[in-house]
Amino acid sequence: AAARERSSAPHRGWFDVTEFGATGDGTTIDSPAINRAVEAASEAGGGTVFFPAGTYASYSVRLRSHVTLRLDSGATLLAAEPRGGHGFDDPGEGAGNEYQDFGHSHWRASLIWGEELENIGIEGPGRIDGAALVRAMSPESPAGTGDKAIALKLCRNVLLKDLTIVRGGHLSILPTGVDNLTIHNLTIDTIRDGINVDSCRNVRISDCTVNTHGDDAIVLKSSFALGFARATENVTIADSMVSGYDVGTLVAGTYEREDPKATDQDGPTGRIKFGTESNGGFRNIAISNVVFERCRGIALETVDGGLLEDITINNITMRDVSNAPLFLRLGARMRGPADTPVGALRRVRVSNVTVYNADPRYPSMIMGLPGHDIEDVRISDMRVHMRGGLSLREAAAQPAELINTFFAEPGAREPYEVPERAEAYPEPSMFGILPAWAFYIRHATGVQMDTVDVRFGETDTRPAVVVESVRDAEFHHVRFARAERTPTFVLRDIADFQANHVHRLRDVHIPGHVRHREI
Repeated sequence: AAARERSSAPHRGWFDVTEFGATGDGTTIDSPAINRAVEAASEAGGGTVFFPAGTYASYSVRLRSHVTLRLDSGATLLAAEPRGGHGFDDPGEGAGNEYQDFGHSHWRASLIWGEELENIGIEGPGRIDGAALVRAMSPESPAGTGDKAIALKLCRNVLLKDLTIVRGGHLSILPTGVDNLTIHNLTIDTIRDGINVDSCRNVRISDCTVNTHGDDAIVLKSSFALGFARATENVTIADSMVSGYDVGTLVAGTYEREDPKATDQDGPTGRIKFGTESNGGFRNIAISNVVFERCRGIALETVDGGLLEDITINNITMRDVSNAPLFLRLGARMRGPADTPVGALRRVRVSNVTVYNADPRYPSMIMGLPGHDIEDVRISDMRVHMRGGLSLREAAAQPAELINTFFAEPGAREPYEVPERAEAYPEPSMFGILPAWAFYIRHATGVQMDTVDVRFGETDTRPAVVVESVRDAEFHHVRFARAERTPTFVLRDIADFQANHVHRLRDVHIPGHVRHREI
């Protein structure tokens, strides 16, 4: 009776977890009672499982079709520490292949999970706290270990909204093979991936704030975790913010930037990225109205044979960028079935981008492979401020695995050659300090820039732009800062190059092939 008096669920079809035995005292393991409420809602044909204010220490909550979890104001679903080998559900059988890591191919060792469900939801305004979730799992992890806040496999018609997620483990949200997915008005503050969308279709991510100091904020993948390749397609990411503040300081409102932990040589992560798992590819994706703060830039990558095509990016602002503002990479890691051909990266539009205080080591990059060009890239209305302060000497003085010197063409300022690294994990730092400070473009066809302005804070004596093994490149109404006696463009093995209305340069049109030229 006391539990019923505590209930504030006002609607028929709502199932108050306290009426099924949950205490909300933060210590008692409430997951058996929560799962009883979920089962009751499912048996009734659907409904809302309601969490009134309180802290519900829990292991795995198993979703069912036509059921929504609703955490009210003041309600926290808390991932509890395993006790005596008891804890979160066993990870399950997984994908049964070696083409992705353990965490991406197992779903059940999670605070909330569901497989092959329809018409489900998780909504706030309450909080999910993954305090006991680990940063990574393997087959050797102790029984009862959990690593994800929310994991969904092969579901459809899913709504996640109005939640706060802190300490989300390896992956705060992992939907794999999910269709018709809406993620709206979430605040996530965690150490590793925030929203990790894998092999999903018809996805809407909007009005989210995602802070992930040590991994990616919003990341799209198309792995082999389902046992077959499946594209991630028809996705919008809009009206959101991603950042790399120190963990926990977003929700605390202090936005701290001092903790050196949980990061690598490139600084905090916190970006939008897709393609580190790219078997199925990516199609028809729009990113708009997103703020990046103290994190890496946008990375579009396909390295496992998938197609990456028909992408639009518009209205982006970035500040304190810890590596390349824009990174397009077609690679050949080929982590997938044998004889899979190299993929393709094509038809990308980037417009209305403002970047301030970007790391000088890594310019924006468009990097294909010999015989596999990136195709049809348009960049317009982009303004970038790089910190500057480097020279070709830093580029040429790197370890052998990052730089292979050779005798440069006559007129080149320093000998250098950037390695291809076709099979490497894709990351801007994989090439070391590059011999250009604004853009490095290699193995591409059909690159056009219009109304682009890139400047540096401290003088950088590298060329602004290196264009190498490129066909059909056009630069119109562009402006690049320039050190004395330093070329704006270095062209190597190019054909059909145009530069019109470039600040401090005469118009240039090269219709044929050129082995080496500086402008």
